[in-house]
Amino acid sequence: MSAASVTGRPVRLGVLGCADIAVRRVLPSLAAVPGVTLAAVASRSGARAARVTDRFGGDPLEGYEALLARPGVDAVYVPLPVALHARWVERALAAGKHVLAEKPLTTCVADTVRLVGAARAAGLVLRENVMFVHHPAHRHVRRLLREGAIGELRTMSAAFTIPPRPVDDIRYRAELGGGALFDVGTYPLRAARLLLGDGLEVVGATLRTDGDRGVDVSGAALLAGPGGVTAQVSFGMEHHYTSRYEVVGSGGRLVVDRAFTPPADHRPTVVLERRDGTERLELEPFDQCAGTVDAFVRAVATGAGTAGEAIVRQAELIADVHRSGTRGVRAAPRPARDAVGGKDR
Repeated sequence: MSAASVTGRPVRLGVLGCADIAVRRVLPSLAAVPGVTLAAVASRSGARAARVTDRFGGDPLEGYEALLARPGVDAVYVPLPVALHARWVERALAAGKHVLAEKPLTTCVADTVRLVGAARAAGLVLRENVMFVHHPAHRHVRRLLREGAIGELRTMSAAFTIPPRPVDDIRYRAELGGGALFDVGTYPLRAARLLLGDGLEVVGATLRTDGDRGVDVSGAALLAGPGGVTAQVSFGMEHHYTSRYEVVGSGGRLVVDRAFTPPADHRPTVVLERRDGTERLELEPFDQCAGTVDAFVRAVATGAGTAGEAIVRQAELIADVHRSGTRGVRAAPRPARDAVGGKDR
């Protein structure tokens, strides 16, 4: 069922900013998503907004407040630098708009909890744009694990690394929330939660900081969960490109390469290695960017609410890795989180 069939008209989406991820990935995918239309694009530069709307449609607006003030916008997508998320997500929610924000939602747990609470109190959808979790390949992997394809789970490793970016890339700007952990580090941490569950705690972590720029450029963490299951995650932006995870069980091993940012035409392959041989399961291609927009639009149309518990748990895990990686101490287990409430994910 499309969003349009639920509300009687498409969800009218506005975009705050003309970031590369919006222009390169999200806006081209909108045409493939039923029940949504691009209503407006706002930028600090009206000319830049006009260049984007000339390609994708919608009205160009100068200034983010102009978009939030428009009654013809139901929801907003926020691809701004992470340090700006808290301010503009809060303003969007206060304006009565549903929000899809790039990951991570904010740079600290307290801001994340506050925004989740605000969205829930207002009855608005707030989602974090982690695209790969919407790819059917990972649902297929989870089903295999549930069915015991590799026996009892023992350990997992996941890595997402990219080559160095241009020197003026925002990932190198500490004041904008740059750094490897907030960017590429979110992927293997989310994959560990997706496949091993939310009972993971940080045992130890390390971060390598570029002293000249004041941001972490690589890191790794060891996580432990119930029953002795472990996960080793690594990330960085001074490496050969790597995007994969591997899960080892008592009776086999499962590997997925190009796991986190595959192009829409990529055919994912799940390598399943067991005592009786190795099997390669080739799956259908899927546009995970369109998939994440579609999931958000459906949530808006059906009043599904915010995925608050999942967003906050991810923020806590990132914070624990940062704390352990910068202080060289194990992050303490957290108490039950009454501030978030609910069981939505």
